[in-house]
Amino acid sequence: MTPPTPHRHRLWALVSSTVLALATGGLAVAVNTAPAQAASVGAGSYTTTPVGPLPSGCGQLSTNPRQHVTADAPAGAVPTNDWWSSLLWKRTDCAYSEPLHAHPLSYDTFTDGLGFSANSTPAISGTATGVGEFHYPYTQDIRVGVAGLAAPTVKVAGWTDWTVTPYWSDGARTLRATIGHGLPFAYFQATGGDAVVNANSTPTVWSNSGATIGFTVAGHDYVAYAPSGASWTVSGGRISSTLAGKGYFSVALLPTTAGSTAAERTSLATTYGRYAHAHVTGTRVSYAYDQAASRLTTTYAFTTTPREGTATQTVVSLYPHQWRALTGSTPITQTYPSARGRMKVLTGVTQFRTAMTYHGVLPELPAVGDGSGADLATLRDQLAAVRGNPMDQRGGDTYWTGKGLGRAARIAEVADLVDDTTTRDSALNAIRSTLTDWFTASPGKTAKVFYYDQNWGTLIGYPASYGSDQELNDHHFHYGYFIAAAATLAKFDPQWATDARYGGMVDLLIRDADNYDRADTRFPYLRDFDIYAGHDWASGHGSFGAGNNQESSSEGMNFANALIQWGQATGDTAVRDAGIFLYTTQAAAIQEYWFDHADENFPAGFEHSTVGMVWGDGGAYATWFSAEPEMIQGINLLPVTGGHLYLGYDPAYVRTNYAELVRNNNGQPTVWQDILWQFQALGDPATALSNLRANPGYTPEEGESRAHTFHWIRNLAALGTVDTTVSANHPLSAVFTRNGARTYVASNITAAPVTVRFSDGTTLTVGAGKTATTGAYTWSGGNAAGGVPPTGTPSPTPTTSPSPTPTSPSPTPTATPPASSPTRYLLAGGGFGAAGSAGTTTVAAANGNHDGTPTNAQVFTATGLNLAYAGGQTAFDLFLDAGTAVGNGVQVRLSYDLTGNGSWERVETYRYFATDPVPGYEHYTQAAGLHSSSGTLGNLANGTVKVEVWSAIGGSPSTLGLGNQSVVKLPYS
Repeated sequence: MTPPTPHRHRLWALVSSTVLALATGGLAVAVNTAPAQAASVGAGSYTTTPVGPLPSGCGQLSTNPRQHVTADAPAGAVPTNDWWSSLLWKRTDCAYSEPLHAHPLSYDTFTDGLGFSANSTPAISGTATGVGEFHYPYTQDIRVGVAGLAAPTVKVAGWTDWTVTPYWSDGARTLRATIGHGLPFAYFQATGGDAVVNANSTPTVWSNSGATIGFTVAGHDYVAYAPSGASWTVSGGRISSTLAGKGYFSVALLPTTAGSTAAERTSLATTYGRYAHAHVTGTRVSYAYDQAASRLTTTYAFTTTPREGTATQTVVSLYPHQWRALTGSTPITQTYPSARGRMKVLTGVTQFRTAMTYHGVLPELPAVGDGSGADLATLRDQLAAVRGNPMDQRGGDTYWTGKGLGRAARIAEVADLVDDTTTRDSALNAIRSTLTDWFTASPGKTAKVFYYDQNWGTLIGYPASYGSDQELNDHHFHYGYFIAAAATLAKFDPQWATDARYGGMVDLLIRDADNYDRADTRFPYLRDFDIYAGHDWASGHGSFGAGNNQESSSEGMNFANALIQWGQATGDTAVRDAGIFLYTTQAAAIQEYWFDHADENFPAGFEHSTVGMVWGDGGAYATWFSAEPEMIQGINLLPVTGGHLYLGYDPAYVRTNYAELVRNNNGQPTVWQDILWQFQALGDPATALSNLRANPGYTPEEGESRAHTFHWIRNLAALGTVDTTVSANHPLSAVFTRNGARTYVASNITAAPVTVRFSDGTTLTVGAGKTATTGAYTWSGGNAAGGVPPTGTPSPTPTTSPSPTPTSPSPTPTATPPASSPTRYLLAGGGFGAAGSAGTTTVAAANGNHDGTPTNAQVFTATGLNLAYAGGQTAFDLFLDAGTAVGNGVQVRLSYDLTGNGSWERVETYRYFATDPVPGYEHYTQAAGLHSSSGTLGNLANGTVKVEVWSAIGGSPSTLGLGNQSVVKLPYS
């Protein structure tokens, strides 16, 4: 089977049934093809004239993100890609947000105030072996506001690193709230009326004393704190206070302990009350990389403003990746449930600190297993085979260009290690010419160019893809490949990477996706990285009922690793250390929230060991583009590079994850085999090598090459698994263990030797431009030092015309069978018989998740069939085209009524096929595999066969070929 093109980040093709139920709004498409006005950056440039679709907020009404920002909000670029982004980027009613999942609370905004949800009951759907998901959906307990408030919209009055301040005004009344990640408190300032808490069900009041009232709604304990001298009045489901005219209050969610008494709740409410009026008004992260100790220390600080009293401390709750690494503080006993697992509570703090070991990255694995003999010959043959086309680019947009650059960078690194300078230089030349082209905005150029949009504070590459332009999706995914390839090139051609040449353009890509410099207001600080949650978010707008989402955590890590490699290659320690912060923090978050390697965070009843997507309110064993287990699990494994050793920090979990893949797939992988075998090699390298050698005819994943896959797996078979008990004082280092013996590895990309010291006392001297090993293997290779540019074709003058859009080839119909043949075609009008004239029909959009359930299906039926069962299985080849629509998945079900009596003795439902957004037919075949089946086949005696074709996912229709095109081969003679 040729796998479908994996369109990885389709932010409209919703798999989640929770999210699919939400209304969506269109985004404006603004296109200006006027000649580009270039802004120079060294020898490079970007355009300040729009050349393609632009972002737009509030449906189609405006491209100005500040239309929903108050005048006193922070200046500079507005944040996107955050947990609260739908407050700014309103897609539905242009007035309010989608649910904001802050944890331990979720919030939503309405005309009369702020809704609270403390939902602790997960909604779990799907199966143990198929697509499945869990969500803690927004389920309102209370709504907090001002009596009579009817604000026409909610604006944003401020934001800090992990808080946001929504603001309401109807002219007579105002409400200002500050909410944030980890905060059990929401802080309010109100004018024009009484503070009001409306409960969705009658609250049980267990304490009402002076300015503090404690109550329970839907099993969740809340406390409202008014200023001293105020009181609370309860009337049915309404709790109100005049606030003694002082205009401030706070509402807190208490940790709920089963069987706790009113006295125990009151005691905890008193503890929280000490800090109830120290309103959090700022949050700020700072980090430090101690290279000598290979230690990352991160400080999460809170600024508070005491509305009364002198307390400046607050109460916070920590995610698992934080409390596991907590240093210098001790949580209290109580915890909060959340979509990320248990959150532990700190009281009376102004900051907390985590300490994590940075385990190092490598430009590439050392060639200790394929550096000589027959394996070296195999590798050299594979390198020679890709020498003429090292990028193997599948498309001209930012994502697919990035994939090609990533492939070429792996080839260059591997070729250098085994002294194949011809292939290395071919790959480097391809990288140089491609990057130089994209980094040059010549007059009139409208493709292969970057544009800076001052309104949104972003750098957009055109041609864009997967919403990277209109929705600001996935910039870290796309640009991570560009930066990583630039880092490889910088080792061999340092002149190209200087600020005077193209280094400044690389830095702009870094700053756009994750600006590490707070002083640079052209871009938001750490745009794609959720500082408190510890991982990236992919959607620019985050406007989903389930919150924001991220699918390919490994492509996020590709960005973090790229910063480390680029910073090390160019001597920019600020970029390198930012990369180490992103990498180390997110590695911990991935282990917790995508892999749940300790089996503590996914809710009971969710029967998967991994998720393909993390949502603000949960996770899903699913992707945007495929229901195939290989892709659900593989999307969080690619690309495989020396910066992805974190995937092997827990070798036992690697084996668990791979075993689930085999179970869910009913066998070994049949697509993306190279990616999955490379992952398997991090937990069971000998078996991975056996799988690779036994399947020489596999189809490489689009960003991979046979040479790199062989190199990776063959060398892990020699090195063993990642050893996280030993670290080093050099950022490009790693340790492996096999049969109790360690191999120490370090890469030196400078022009002078270095000595690397490991934490167990081992030292390793690494020559200039070499990767070296010691311990179980002693080896050195590579020759990146000296900065001699590869020979070959010089950088071309950038072109002004875009690369042609790839199209699928037109299918060639097979010969027309006789009417009695078991080979039959889908025909216009619902027929199912001998081939006719070519035609098409439309398969309606899903507009929901109908995986496995025919909905608005096109039905084709043949009756009166008399055929002898010949054994085997059904085969089919359906011609499908979704045009340029993103996120469609078409599904087929075949039903056999062996005697024509209306009873279906055999029903076969196949996994849906994810179509690509490129015009031209694609082939959906039985190789997609069975989604489900029932009954058995037998002879057809006046029998009936029915074929149903429908859209399982996607918001657009697809075209199905008819007549002499879509064919089904029945297993009959």
